[in-house]
Amino acid sequence: MCGLLGLICATENHAVAARGAVAAALRCQRHRGPDETGTWADGEVVYGFNRLALIDVEHSHQPLVWGPPEAPTRYTLNFNGEIYNYRELRHELSQRFGARFRTDGDGEAIVAAFHYLGPSAVTRLRGMFAFMIWDSQQKVVFGARDPFGIKPLYYSAGPGGVAFSSEKKSLLELSRVLGVRQELDRRALQHYLVLQYAPEPETLHRGIRRVESGTSFRMMPGGRVEFHRYFHPRFNSVPTKTKADEEALYDRIADVMRDSVAKHMISDPNVTVGAFLSGGIDSTATATLAKQHNPNLIAFTTGFEREGYSEVDVAAESAAAIGVRHVVRTVSPQEMMEALPLIVWYLDDPVADPALVPLWFIAREARRHVKAVLSGEGADELFGGYTIYNEPISLAPFEKMPGGMRKFLGNVSAKIPEGTKGKDLLRRGSLSLEDRYYGNARNFRDEQLRAVLCNYDENIGFKDVTAPWYEISRGWDPVARMQHIDLHTWLRGDILTKADKVTMANSLELRVPFLDPEVFRIASSIPLDQKLAGGTTKYALRRALAKIIPEHVLERRKLGFPVPIRHWLRNEMYDWARGIIADSRTDGLLDRNAVFALLEEHRGGQHDRSRQLWALLVFMIWHGIFIEGRIRPRIPEPAYPVRL
Repeated sequence: MCGLLGLICATENHAVAARGAVAAALRCQRHRGPDETGTWADGEVVYGFNRLALIDVEHSHQPLVWGPPEAPTRYTLNFNGEIYNYRELRHELSQRFGARFRTDGDGEAIVAAFHYLGPSAVTRLRGMFAFMIWDSQQKVVFGARDPFGIKPLYYSAGPGGVAFSSEKKSLLELSRVLGVRQELDRRALQHYLVLQYAPEPETLHRGIRRVESGTSFRMMPGGRVEFHRYFHPRFNSVPTKTKADEEALYDRIADVMRDSVAKHMISDPNVTVGAFLSGGIDSTATATLAKQHNPNLIAFTTGFEREGYSEVDVAAESAAAIGVRHVVRTVSPQEMMEALPLIVWYLDDPVADPALVPLWFIAREARRHVKAVLSGEGADELFGGYTIYNEPISLAPFEKMPGGMRKFLGNVSAKIPEGTKGKDLLRRGSLSLEDRYYGNARNFRDEQLRAVLCNYDENIGFKDVTAPWYEISRGWDPVARMQHIDLHTWLRGDILTKADKVTMANSLELRVPFLDPEVFRIASSIPLDQKLAGGTTKYALRRALAKIIPEHVLERRKLGFPVPIRHWLRNEMYDWARGIIADSRTDGLLDRNAVFALLEEHRGGQHDRSRQLWALLVFMIWHGIFIEGRIRPRIPEPAYPVRL
């Protein structure tokens, strides 16, 4: 787990001159790799790297140079992530092709696989990754991002060349070298207010984009970047016809989770891996299985001193049941207000999920004890864990109605006062799945956007993001289609972005055993009646884990990291929120009076506007940092050795 930065210059022999600029831009992401930093240059290419060392700590320095015996320095790797099957891959390459290795790490496995297997090597990697390989012989760069988007990778292209980075901040620093003018992307802003995040490949800076999850790329100096999607997730359910079929499915799920957690526990002997622990089955399962590999496992939980907004008690019960040491971090509203600007700086782009704030604090606490943690991200998307996945069942009667009748019900819904019971049911029932579901997050609707967003563009909508994924999933059952949407929107845009950013902000590696190709292979075959059954979600997963995790967790509804902003924005955070709105220089983007009106409406209790307000407040803070330069969070400076 590290931070990479790579510049491919447009003109030959420019790399050495640009090396200083790359080294300076690398400092923006020093938190991603406090163990060592370094740069490397070769004609047209400059690499910069910050390392958080967990595997082969004493060797495997990066950028990493490797080649076959006849050309031992042909390739140079810049790699962020972990490859959990690297030992098996190294053994295979050695046996089949006679590959030779100079380290005991996973980086050489990537380069050697690319040399012997070509671009298809990326499909053999089991792990989380973003990497670049410079082939000095062919004068070409090849790179890729992992299938689910666990690790970030941004890029920016201009007359001066193309740069790739783990952090957008570094690319902002290189804008002058690249010759790119960085401006706010209003389209991405409108998407953000609806979805709570800027969807891939967008960012809120027009001149910077993201390499999408499951995508590789290739380019030559002076040329264009060519992208290729190598991962095409499909949910192909296999019906269970008998009790024996069901039990076999549960056994396969349990076995693949045991294997995945075992691989995700890989590290050097002196590196400790812990686990995040909430009150749900996902994190409890990973912690329980991790305990089998680390008897001294430490589990970490966060919460608030407000009833209904803490899973500490259930998590403590789980920790006691599985026999792990339990560390708890309670967060106050004052701490949230003070920390938010710094957290937003680390995020690069605004993410309007309040859960990232307690995650920041528990990551900070965990880093005092361990260097890496396991977490349960991805289980809901793969196994059908969101309550909203029950919606096709509740709306089934509407599907049988003629189109004219559904349209009539939609018109009726529009005339019903907001907040009236049944209004939203009629509205959503009148719409097709493609028209109503844009992911697990639901924030501003069109009529609300018109009120707060200056220059609202009715031609920009969530279908810009979801239509391609719906097209691919035609013919699937509706829940599988919803999972497919979440896999490409909510998971990579919110869940994994916040998980990577706030843990790496604290130099902590987050590992997610559910988001493993082998786990997905099993999960994608689960039939609908094994996802939703008996009024519960993740039915097959619960049955599979019944013999693994404590019984009190099995049927409990997951809270995650709930944050009481609904209450706090009416009380403890009210003056703070007013101050952010008053000080913001987002006129021309947001209607300040409309935002104030939302705050007063929320405070008065007429409607819950907390999620909309949070999205606006986070954006205003982001704008104050990255556009205005008015807000300057104090960035901690880790000390590490420099290797040039």
